[in-house]
Amino acid sequence: MTDTIFALATAPGRAAVAVVRLSGPASGGVLQSLTGKAVPAARRASLRRLMAKGGRVLDEALVIWTPGPGSYTGEDAAELHLHGGPAIVEGVIQALHDLGLRLAEPGEFTRRAFENGKLDLAQAEAVADLVDAETEGQARQALGQLGGALSQRYEAWRGQLVQALAMLEAAVDFPDEELPADVADRARPPLEALLAEISEALADEGRGRRVREGLRVALIGAPNAGKSSLLNALAGRDAAIVTATPGTTRDVIEIPMVLGGYKVLLADTAGVRDTEEAIEAEGVRRARAWAEGADLRLWAVDQSASGDWRQAYGLARPGDLLLLTKADLPPGADRSDVLAVGLESLVISTLAPGDIQKVREALEQRVVLALGSGEAPLATRIRHGESLREAQLRLSRALDALEPAVELAAEDVRLAARALARVTGRIGAEDILDVVFSSFCIGK
Repeated sequence: MTDTIFALATAPGRAAVAVVRLSGPASGGVLQSLTGKAVPAARRASLRRLMAKGGRVLDEALVIWTPGPGSYTGEDAAELHLHGGPAIVEGVIQALHDLGLRLAEPGEFTRRAFENGKLDLAQAEAVADLVDAETEGQARQALGQLGGALSQRYEAWRGQLVQALAMLEAAVDFPDEELPADVADRARPPLEALLAEISEALADEGRGRRVREGLRVALIGAPNAGKSSLLNALAGRDAAIVTATPGTTRDVIEIPMVLGGYKVLLADTAGVRDTEEAIEAEGVRRARAWAEGADLRLWAVDQSASGDWRQAYGLARPGDLLLLTKADLPPGADRSDVLAVGLESLVISTLAPGDIQKVREALEQRVVLALGSGEAPLATRIRHGESLREAQLRLSRALDALEPAVELAAEDVRLAARALARVTGRIGAEDILDVVFSSFCIGK
């Protein structure tokens, strides 16, 4: 029999209310022991006095009883809504220990919901994403996945594969029956269409993870181009040191921001130039590496200077934003050459709030376009992409083998279906459950 678990579901510390959750077969008996009364009506909040062994009063609390399988976990479950003082919470937790309950492990409530068929694995991951959501975009993506949008798509793909597999296996197992001569060939169009859909999902693979983790934006440019001043202005605080000495910034400074409802990691990097000084050279190396891996670059160029912008030029990519800084100074001789690179450009002064707002708006447009356009992403974690790539490989092999060896094609289609089923946990979930649920907080 499954043991009964409990956990504090609200943040520890002094608060108006603290919620303790229980789940497992002993939940009803524990409620009776704590209150000295029968369990209350299901799904109705009841005011009860909680008492420890020996009759010591613990608290006057709201008690909610939810019998299985209608609870979140699918088991008998209960919630205790306590006064949020630390002494009250500790007393109730000790009483639950004394009654033989076990403190839940991270994610154990949701893991039990998965094991009892209340959620599939993709929905369980969405619960963790929803708890961790810091932005509207993250919450929206997690809510869609929790509602089954991702799971339904994978299950639909899997269903199409099963139908194609039925045609292939009919051709293999019943060659002498009165079947259409082209029964195996009839599987080709749906398999090709499905392969195209999976390939399209893989092309968009990184978007879901970027919504969860943040779009990476690098500030690049020569020393003293105004990068650190721009970072501070966009962040609204003095996050980076600003001096007139070239090479002040030696390491990457990352600042999380929210733009257009999406998380952004904005990084100030060391000024790119040739240098013999060891620490600055390491900073330039890190700047190049961060810029290469960024989703977008803001290329700051001092429009009053000449010649010092060329080394950072190689880091810029089409679609990046060129910022001609120090607009209050006279233009330098190279200004026209910089504009000739063809990037969208803004002429700004970091001292002008209106110019900073223009940069913010231009950056926000790019963030929303990168993360918010199109349908909800069909891969929000690395393991989703791995399953999609395996399915893509198997389908490609099946289509190649369809004409000469239907048996091999059928096996590859079967393996493609298994790869897609692993996303929802329909099969092969045991080897990844610990990885998935280890990221949860206790009490969820």
